[in-house]
Amino acid sequence: MQPPAEDIVFQFLPAIMEWIGSSRATAAEDLQTCGQPQHAVALLTANRTRVERDLASLVSVPSLTGDEDAIQDAVAGILADAGLVVERRSVALAEISSDPDFPGIEVDRDQLPIVAGRLRGSHPGPTVMLCGHVDVVPAGNPASWTSPPFQPEIRDGILYGRGACDMKGGLVAAIEAVRMVDPAELSGEVVVLAVPSEEDGGSGAFAAIRAGYVADACIIPEPTGLEVVIAHGGAITFTLDVPGKAAHASVRREGVSALGNLRYLIDALEADEAARNASETRPEMTAIGLPYPTIIGQVEGGSWASTVMDRIVAHGRYGVMLGQDCDEASSDLRAAIDAAAGEHEFLATHPPKVSMWGGRFGSSSITSDDPLVTSLRSAAREVGAHIPAAVGAPYGADMRLFINQGSTPTVMYGPGDVKMAHAADEHVAIDEVVECAEVLARWLTNQPTG
Repeated sequence: MQPPAEDIVFQFLPAIMEWIGSSRATAAEDLQTCGQPQHAVALLTANRTRVERDLASLVSVPSLTGDEDAIQDAVAGILADAGLVVERRSVALAEISSDPDFPGIEVDRDQLPIVAGRLRGSHPGPTVMLCGHVDVVPAGNPASWTSPPFQPEIRDGILYGRGACDMKGGLVAAIEAVRMVDPAELSGEVVVLAVPSEEDGGSGAFAAIRAGYVADACIIPEPTGLEVVIAHGGAITFTLDVPGKAAHASVRREGVSALGNLRYLIDALEADEAARNASETRPEMTAIGLPYPTIIGQVEGGSWASTVMDRIVAHGRYGVMLGQDCDEASSDLRAAIDAAAGEHEFLATHPPKVSMWGGRFGSSSITSDDPLVTSLRSAAREVGAHIPAAVGAPYGADMRLFINQGSTPTVMYGPGDVKMAHAADEHVAIDEVVECAEVLARWLTNQPTG
């Protein structure tokens, strides 16, 4: 005869309660560590303190393009403090400027200072790279800033200063990520690479690639709002020299205004811009709306207020489409100008001159199902961070050099809004830098062994 059911329950109740308590404790521990190494959780508070310190120290250095020696000293010091093996080299511009793939420069310089830090894991595996540029653009009118651009301030969890967003915040996130990694948990090797001269073409990254800094995969923490950029357009810089015919203002109809001729050519460039953008089909780029913009940014002309302009010179930017190189984009631009000039009464016999100069930002892309993209998204999911969408970008970047010249699969993923890049009161949220660092740290420790 079996005892009543309630007697059985009471008989085993202590053991049942002990099992429930143990299960709850295990579940709580699993929730705490799910998708994130315990050492990374323990360092979270310390991470924020270091992020603020490191970012403020880098933003305080006015590392304008062409003047990056001091900032590279600072980066080397932070990498050494993080326990990385530091490498420094300076590449003479003369060594690479004759290379047919040289991306060009817009700032005079002789040397390109490069800094790298290496962390080797305890297990065999791939070489992965985190690359950031250290140069920044001029701050512009100081009166447009609420605080001095090279005296960083943190207000409401946001650090303000030139370069905070583009892209010292991302570089600090990359360094912080490596700080969080235990070499015993790492397969392969991590390289943190800091390059100069991105803003005027990318000659720093190009020099680094030619010096052997390539990898099995690379993430550039440019300001992407913590989305992952898998495709980006490019840009070339051009000069348009437009002729006219001088005349006294009182008989202006005897002359031909170069300004009017420029206006006519701008109309033609706007039509060309519309046609080129309408031809794009890749969804990451079409979502941008205007992935390949054309602008005239500078105009010089006129010698006397009461004389019809006989010459005007305009400088501008022309987009490089996905699948194009810079030479092909140049051909598109020349064709648009030549076609318009050929239909103009004056310009048909007095053609404008088009020349290209400065930085040559090509385009590049990888697929949305590339292992680099999927592994980065998985890392974000595991740490409970925002899962990045695969997006496109309308601007040129060093990404195309690592893909096209270094045969290195590369994406951009980093903290900050690109709308703040180059702007007055440039800033980045510390929370985003920390989140980026945690995702990158998990991505690093997730690298396969073998």
